[in-house]
Amino acid sequence: MTVRQPRHSKEEFAQRGDALYEAQIRSQVEEGNHGKIVAIDIETGAFEVANDVVTASEQLLTRVPDAQTWFIRIGHQAVYHFGARSLRKSV
Repeated sequence: MTVRQPRHSKEEFAQRGDALYEAQIRSQVEEGNHGKIVAIDIETGAFEVANDVVTASEQLLTRVPDAQTWFIRIGHQAVYHFGARSLRKSV
């Protein structure tokens, strides 16, 4: 198995991935795909949409074997939510 090494800083990954999504990809994928995952190669702009990260990644890597992949969940601010959600009630 080939181990891919990142060629960009974490900040540059995020900047490139978000910029590509907003400028080129969002309008193509948002309708009817809320909650699905977009895997984006931040170097070529190639992307794949799937129900989960693994499937999106595998589909993208089939097309672009050396992809530098950024993930976005359509209609959400983050791919995953970490931590407990507040269960407090207003008094």
